[in-house]
Amino acid sequence: MRSRTAQEIWDAALGELQLQVSRANYRTWLEKTKGLSYQENQLVLSVPNTFVAEYLDKNLRSLIEKTLMGITQSEVRVGFTVDSLSSAVEAKPGQSVNLPAVIPQSGNASRLNPKYTFDTFVVSKCNRMAFAAACSAADKPGVSSYNPLYIYGGVGLGKTHLLNAIGNAAVTKGMHVIAVSAEQFTNEFVTTAIRERKAEEFRSRYRNTDMLLIDDIQFISGKEATEESFFHVFNDLRDADRQIVLTSNCPPHSIPAIEDRLRSRLEWGLSAGIHPPDFETRLAILQAKARKDGVELAPDVLTFIAESIRQNIRELEGSLNRVVAYSRLLQTVVTPALASEALRDISDRHPKSPPAPLLLVEAVAAYFNLGIEDLTGSKRDKQTMLARQIVMYFLREKTELSLASIGRELGGRQPITVSQSHKKISKELADNPEVQQAIQAIQQSLR
Repeated sequence: MRSRTAQEIWDAALGELQLQVSRANYRTWLEKTKGLSYQENQLVLSVPNTFVAEYLDKNLRSLIEKTLMGITQSEVRVGFTVDSLSSAVEAKPGQSVNLPAVIPQSGNASRLNPKYTFDTFVVSKCNRMAFAAACSAADKPGVSSYNPLYIYGGVGLGKTHLLNAIGNAAVTKGMHVIAVSAEQFTNEFVTTAIRERKAEEFRSRYRNTDMLLIDDIQFISGKEATEESFFHVFNDLRDADRQIVLTSNCPPHSIPAIEDRLRSRLEWGLSAGIHPPDFETRLAILQAKARKDGVELAPDVLTFIAESIRQNIRELEGSLNRVVAYSRLLQTVVTPALASEALRDISDRHPKSPPAPLLLVEAVAAYFNLGIEDLTGSKRDKQTMLARQIVMYFLREKTELSLASIGRELGGRQPITVSQSHKKISKELADNPEVQQAIQAIQQSLR
């Protein structure tokens, strides 16, 4: 049997990592990486720039090496080399990397994913209305009946795909498009309008665009200053017949802690929901992806995957990647039995309905031998603080609650506190054994 190449090993790892990290993290930090060499249990990866190399080293190294160990059945060290450099740089934990100045992205059409177009979107009864509305908004932007266009649905169902498809269609017509997430909009507002005191410059940039696309708009809820700014941007654009397209995990009336005047504006145009795909849709999605990737799979294999992964299109496509990479590693034909082996730990997680918030809180409280009232109360000893931060991390990762909703669940804490706690635990997962042990034990108890 020939030895496995670095790219084959890394393809298999990416198939698993895509299921373990968020979509945004995968696209930002992992999607453009490549396997360059694999010798003496060291895998060298090619990354776009030193910024990505440092992030992967500090935040994802542990997860990457653990995933590689599961694939190769041996300890694997990972190193990173930047495309523009001639020599490989092995980024060791704690090593300082000299970074170039990081220039904030402009928030224009460069953020659009060129892979997401109307042609690559699989239409079915679960998304037909949203697809038709998106096509209409792209064809005749600014028409009041589709302005704003508000697309809502669960995680991984295609909302971002349609958002990008609208933007890509607009760009081909020469329109100026701003495409950002609600979090990016908030961060830019805080940096430009508040810290640098350039509120008019911020507002001018947004109100002078032809089309504004914002993903996950629910995340501005509870941020009063951001809501106020978006309210005025919204009015400026709609009054000028400029198209606004928004996505969310819920319809406007279900967004918590948002001002009524803003909620009413979100409902002005058309709201279109996307629902979990039925079996025929899941199978069609798999067939389309297999054709696009140039992969030939037997119908019974695609049927098995479509029956195993039911709720999330992103997970569905990631599972196909994983099965194909697994077969290449073993250098064998893909069969339903092999697909079952490749997806064994994923299938074990079904049904996929997320755990209730109370269940998560109870699991963390039990691990730390605390009461729920301790986590929702005012105690600030070291153990209680850590437990509370881990609860916030789990609620952010495993539910679709907004930052504001999580804060309310835990005794009325501010959204910024939830966000900071999530970032802190995410970072410590890479190098803090106490946090690693707690997360693993709590996840096991949830299973």
